[in-house]
Amino acid sequence: MREHPVRAKVLVPKYKGAVKSFCIILKDSLRYGAIRRKDSKGMDKSNWVNKVNPAKGYYLAGFADGEGSFNISLRKRADHTMGWQVVLTFNVSQKETYVLSQFKRILGCGRIQRRQDGLCMYVVSNPNSIFERVIPFFRRFNFLSQYKKNNFSLFVRAAKIMKEKRHLTREGLNEIVAIREKINMGRGRKRKYEKSHVDQSFSENPQRLYAKPRAFRDEECAG
Repeated sequence: MREHPVRAKVLVPKYKGAVKSFCIILKDSLRYGAIRRKDSKGMDKSNWVNKVNPAKGYYLAGFADGEGSFNISLRKRADHTMGWQVVLTFNVSQKETYVLSQFKRILGCGRIQRRQDGLCMYVVSNPNSIFERVIPFFRRFNFLSQYKKNNFSLFVRAAKIMKEKRHLTREGLNEIVAIREKINMGRGRKRKYEKSHVDQSFSENPQRLYAKPRAFRDEECAG
């Protein structure tokens, strides 16, 4: 029974670096596991993004850098204050659903759907999910490409205007439209409504006092 202490004295100096690395990894793993257990009990969820496993967080950010996109859409809506609904969307496209399911699991929101061309998409368009999940995630796990960094920055600016409800004013909506003109620059960008459509609607009906602002809704995650 005394063989083990003797061996330890011989082996530890020989593999000191490996043992030290193993201890560090074990400590981090235990800490991460404790955090996940704490979160699973419904405690301290306000700082959720700092509890994301960094390896998975950076992997998904890198995946979104190549296959994801941030979009600002306009929809004509008679029941909205300015006659227009602003929709912020984050989506990722892929042939198979495994990586998309990881986005949904870690972000805790959004839906996975199949397009007509056979590709699958992970989509988040709910305002609360954009503010509380998507933006905090990519602020921590940022992008490498300057193009995607720029698009994300513009997306965040538009989200801030919406969070402050300034998009319910003509000035705020015009600011979002101007941001929209700069995002996703390049060939292949297709839009149903352009800045000219918004300008025309204002000239035709400058006041929409009968329409009431609509509250942001919580999202029900769909498969």
